[in-house]
Amino acid sequence: MPFVRGNRMRGVMIAAVALSVVAVGACGSIPNPLGGGKSSKVRSSGDNAAAIGVNGYLWRATLDTLSFMPLQSADPYGGVIVTDWYTNPEKPDERFKCTVYILDSRLRADGLNVAVFKQNRDGTGNWVDAPTAGQTETDIENSILTRARQLRLSNIKG
Repeated sequence: MPFVRGNRMRGVMIAAVALSVVAVGACGSIPNPLGGGKSSKVRSSGDNAAAIGVNGYLWRATLDTLSFMPLQSADPYGGVIVTDWYTNPEKPDERFKCTVYILDSRLRADGLNVAVFKQNRDGTGNWVDAPTAGQTETDIENSILTRARQLRLSNIKG
């Protein structure tokens, strides 16, 4: 069995070396041995994507569209917006929460992903997870995209 053990140790060593190469590649002052380092392109100071890491129109449109919900967290570099639970005053027994992922620095329909969570209050007053209609997420995505296009057009005209 020493031969089998040698193969296992060799595999562990290869994995450790690969992991250390990736870790060293993530350092800013050391060149990345796997490529994909910093871009040599110089972006203009007016480019919103360079300032916050995601498409500025999608970012602003998301904040505008979900402004009626309390904001829990917003990461402009990672492109994640998380709202806190929102209860409609007309329906106090259900509440909603949204998480929006901005996946691209370009204004594209597939550069956006919305997750909606719903809870209903049961008879004892506890909140219980409930399924949401699939159309809800699509409607929010479409609202955000429409608002982003409006912001872009107003910026071009103005």
